[in-house]
Amino acid sequence: MTKGKNIHAFFALVRAGLWADINNNANANHNLFDGMDWSEVYRLAEEQSVIGLVADGIDRFKFQVSGFKIPQEWALQFVGHTLQLEQRNREMNAFIEKLIQRLRDENIYTLLVKGQGIAQCYEKPLWRACGDVDLYLSRDNYEKAKKYLIPLAQYIETEDKKRLHLGLTIDGWVVELHGTLFSRLSKRVDEGIEEAHEDVFYGGNVRSWMCGRTQVFLPGVDSDIIFVFSHILQHYFSGGIGLRQVCDWCRLLFFYRAKFDLRLLESRLKRMELMSEWMAFASLAVNWLGMPEETMPFYSPKRRWGKKADIIVSLLLEAGNFGQGRDNSYKNKYPSIIANLISFWIYTKYNIIQFSVFPLDAIKSWLRIITLGIKMKLKM
Repeated sequence: MTKGKNIHAFFALVRAGLWADINNNANANHNLFDGMDWSEVYRLAEEQSVIGLVADGIDRFKFQVSGFKIPQEWALQFVGHTLQLEQRNREMNAFIEKLIQRLRDENIYTLLVKGQGIAQCYEKPLWRACGDVDLYLSRDNYEKAKKYLIPLAQYIETEDKKRLHLGLTIDGWVVELHGTLFSRLSKRVDEGIEEAHEDVFYGGNVRSWMCGRTQVFLPGVDSDIIFVFSHILQHYFSGGIGLRQVCDWCRLLFFYRAKFDLRLLESRLKRMELMSEWMAFASLAVNWLGMPEETMPFYSPKRRWGKKADIIVSLLLEAGNFGQGRDNSYKNKYPSIIANLISFWIYTKYNIIQFSVFPLDAIKSWLRIITLGIKMKLKM
């Protein structure tokens, strides 16, 4: 089977894992899997952190499509991986339950963003690959959380004092403290994020999730949509995102499809000048991930958006999850100055391709990396 067919088979399984009825999402053609290279599909699923979705898709195909078969050795691989996912998710949930309660006992109040909060939008939350524990706090609570958690940490990253960000490793889990969620994409984008921040912390726009016996607060859905989408773009323009992040965005929109304010979302996207980016990713969500058109805000079937979505998918597959699919071995082979030049060239090529998708964003992103590079050199 060709590489292209393997990719389409992979996406068929992801779609089946994302949505309940595979036959409504262009997945009924089981001939797509004839002669499929399961090792390649497994590699893609692992690289993109969507093993659980693909495993769920396999289950759906087995029960809904006659004639669908998967070799036993690969079925066992997926089963084993999903069992590990379930165990790790349970352990992370137990850690979050205790961590939030301990902070609350110290009068430190936080929201949980991304991660396990978004996982609750999936039909099988325990099958979503978990990452870090991201805590979102008001400025005052951010400082209080730092003071309380640093003595408990086994490892402490360098703090970004401007963005109010600090990474800690506590009991084997990476805990990230966020006093802001600024993207550095543009002034308008960060103004929109700040508006959503104010709505959460001063307008009381929150929702909650019962994690064991602890009530964990999450951003209200209107604000969370902004946070999640701007986070996708932040990583996308800085070198790569994973498919899991896009799936998270889709599930958030689908799960709360009857509850978020569509007019507010439209006004925010326009003021943040992100409507074009939204429509391109919306085309990806519908045409590659099978999201029902009626549940994706501002989706357009026009070919221009489909072409942009196709390029985004090719970049996403090339870069892997947060750029991990790229060969970075050169960083250990060459002196830092040469390695930095190679990184700059890779990033430049990435932005040349980006220019055909989001021209203005590509230019801004390229200039931003130059500026950051110069600032880092001046500090040395």
